[in-house]
Amino acid sequence: MPCPLYSYTYPHPAVTTDVVLFTIKDTRLQLLLVQRAAEPYQDYWALPGGFLEIDETLEACALRELAEETGIDGVYLEQLYTFGQPDRDPRERVISVAYYALAPFDRLTPRAASDARRVGWHPIDSLPALAFDHTRIIDLAHRRLVAKLDYTTIALQFLEPEFTFRELQTVYECILNARLDKRNFRKRIHALDLLQETGNLVRNGNHRPAKTYRSKNPAEVVILK
Repeated sequence: MPCPLYSYTYPHPAVTTDVVLFTIKDTRLQLLLVQRAAEPYQDYWALPGGFLEIDETLEACALRELAEETGIDGVYLEQLYTFGQPDRDPRERVISVAYYALAPFDRLTPRAASDARRVGWHPIDSLPALAFDHTRIIDLAHRRLVAKLDYTTIALQFLEPEFTFRELQTVYECILNARLDKRNFRKRIHALDLLQETGNLVRNGNHRPAKTYRSKNPAEVVILK
C-alpha cells in the first residue's frame, strides 16, 4: 500500500558535510583547507565540504565533496559531530555533519577543483581566518584526536605499517604540540599493549639500528581504502 503524501508546515533546513583531514608534514600537525571562490566568505579558507544531495548518505556526501574540491578520494572517515547553530551560515539555516580523517602526507596529492580557488596544508597552530564556524569544528576534531591517543592506535594512521618508537613519539609530539620524555613515553605505549616487535632493524645515520614495531591489530589501523 503506498504511503500517503504529506505537506509539512515546518521549514526544511539544508544539510552539509565538512571534512577535517589531518596529516603530519614538516614535523607539524597540519590540515587541508580550500580557499573559497564564491560568496559567502569569498577568498576565505575553509574545510572541504558542501551540500547534501537528496539521494545520498552523509558519508557519501563528505567523500564526494572532498574529492570534488581537493582531488583526494579513498580516505577513511569517522563522524565527528553535528553543528547546527541557527546563524552559522548567512545564506540559510544549514546543519553540518562534520567528519575527520588521518593519513600519511606522502599518500596525498591534493589539487584545487570544483568551487575551490586553491587548496593547501596549514599547520593547526597557525591557521588563516576561516569561513563559517570552521574554527570550532577544527578545535573539536583536534581535541577528539588528542583524547583518542590514550586508548587507541589512532596515531598509527600517520605512519607506515612498520615504524620505530622515535617515529611514533614524533607523531605524538606533533599532535600534542609538546616534547615528551623518551622513557616515560615508552612506558606509556607499552602499557597500552597495542604494539608488537617486527624483528626488523632500521639504521638512521650514525645512530644504532632501531627496532621496528607494528600494530597487534592491523585491521584497526584504517587509513586509505
